[in-house]
Amino acid sequence: MKLDILAFGAHPDDVELGCSGTIAKEISLGKKVGIIDLTRGELGTRGSVEIRNQEAAAAAKILGVTVRENLDMRDGFFVNDEAHQLSVIKMIRKYQPEIVICNAIEDRHIDHGKGSQLVSDACFLSGLLKIKTEINGENQEAWRPKLVYHYIQWKNITPDFVVDISGFNDKRVEAILAYSSQFYNPNSNEPETLIASKNFLESLNYRPQDFGRLIGTDFAEGFTVERYVAVNSLGDLI
Repeated sequence: MKLDILAFGAHPDDVELGCSGTIAKEISLGKKVGIIDLTRGELGTRGSVEIRNQEAAAAAKILGVTVRENLDMRDGFFVNDEAHQLSVIKMIRKYQPEIVICNAIEDRHIDHGKGSQLVSDACFLSGLLKIKTEINGENQEAWRPKLVYHYIQWKNITPDFVVDISGFNDKRVEAILAYSSQFYNPNSNEPETLIASKNFLESLNYRPQDFGRLIGTDFAEGFTVERYVAVNSLGDLI
């Protein structure tokens, strides 16, 4: 199954928080999009693995992604080594995306930066013919995505470009709030966390609104790149 875009997150909800407005927009334009979660988020203070699995499935349904898989890496303890790179390479070769989107290049949570570099390295290695992988006993062909982008998470990283998601922000917020165990609930008896605070809930639209303001639209999501963004003419930027 070939996909146009494959989005990776270190934890379930990373993709939703980082780029779900863009994903919803691309799907509306006819693109096939998949999500790969590296871990189950099992070290999260609130909820459980079973609840997070249900929430991830619900969010995927809201966004309309073609597929969502989980690589079952260890939350908090996965590393960027050969075994983990091969696990990601298998997904890249399985779905052959033109574009890969992954975690922020650096962030408050150590898994975000680690996940970002792991996926970026795997995208390069996936294109090397002499690296052999197989799934279900079948050899895979080498495949390297044309573009690798990184969404923005906790830290306010300056984007290299932004995507207008006006008209898709409601779906973005709906997908995020599918993770109800993780966010503000005045009736919850679970421990308070940064993202479970009322302040965080109210902040969900701050950055998209600000990026939208800066480009003259209602909402936008920002991304950083690994190489220059190329356009055919100045008119492409209008």
